[in-house]
Amino acid sequence: MFSRTNFLRSAAVTLAAAIFTAYPANAQDEFPFGFEMKLEAAPQAGSKRIPTIEIGDNGEVKLDLWCKTGTGQFSVAGNTVIFVPGRFQDRDCSPARAQADDELVAGLGEAATWKRRGDLVSFAGPKVIRFRINTN
Repeated sequence: MFSRTNFLRSAAVTLAAAIFTAYPANAQDEFPFGFEMKLEAAPQAGSKRIPTIEIGDNGEVKLDLWCKTGTGQFSVAGNTVIFVPGRFQDRDCSPARAQADDELVAGLGEAATWKRRGDLVSFAGPKVIRFRINTN
């Protein structure tokens, strides 16, 4: 005989197993290889754009900033990080936005450590730069 209690217990175990398989316990501590992230910042005046970076499985990076787009490479060992910028292309935009892009790239290049707490990833050097992992 199949009881309602046994059915609910079985369903709960199956659901828990599916959740733990999809989201490993240590995933929140790992560097966000394979994810796209958005800068924790307000849009600049006159724009809705917020910079994003997409980090590939091998550390290759695509950056879509306020004004510029480009590439780069992250190298990670433990909580140490090195960012090397690649080539960038300018879009037609204001000097203030171009300068903000340059400062963001320089900040990533100066970062020496990184930390992840859930969906929030911080790169720390002279300045701390925070990104939120896109989960949609």
